Amino acid sequence: MRLLFMSDTHLPKRARELPAPLLAELPHADVVFHAGDWVDTATLDLLESRSRRLVAVYGNNDGPDLRARLPEVAYVELGGLRFGAIHETGPAQGREKRCAARFPDLDVLVFGHSHIPWDTTAPTGLRLLNPGSPTDRRRQPHCTYMTATAADGRLTEVELHRLPPRA
Repeated sequence: MRLLFMSDTHLPKRARELPAPLLAELPHADVVFHAGDWVDTATLDLLESRSRRLVAVYGNNDGPDLRARLPEVAYVELGGLRFGAIHETGPAQGREKRCAARFPDLDVLVFGHSHIPWDTTAPTGLRLLNPGSPTDRRRQPHCTYMTATAADGRLTEVELHRLPPRA
């Protein structure tokens, strides 16, 4: 099962549209995750219409229209793994321990907020993934998103994709 992870799209404030390379990944993904901070409902509508399955949450910059359509935390089982998605996990210091305590039944937690790509594993085995942002790199060298494969209770081929600079 091919997975596509993104977060912090902030459209149309940080970019006018999702980058073409990211949109080109949509038909190849069995499941698309968005870890919040959409800002506009048009992006949610777009991903709902182009994704086979969308797992998504709202973020701190999302208003009442998005919060009415999305949960704060989403849970799903895919490829024998228990996934969760949330926007914010707090400071980087102590993140693994804090998230392992809050989400003891998950195998993978997808999160956003910082715009900083993150891929670590807590001592409990919980994998924490932040795909960064495809539209607002902040202090990072590149805008990013992630892909992975889930099958037989394993997450493999986790890859951080760097997007070219916008023209």
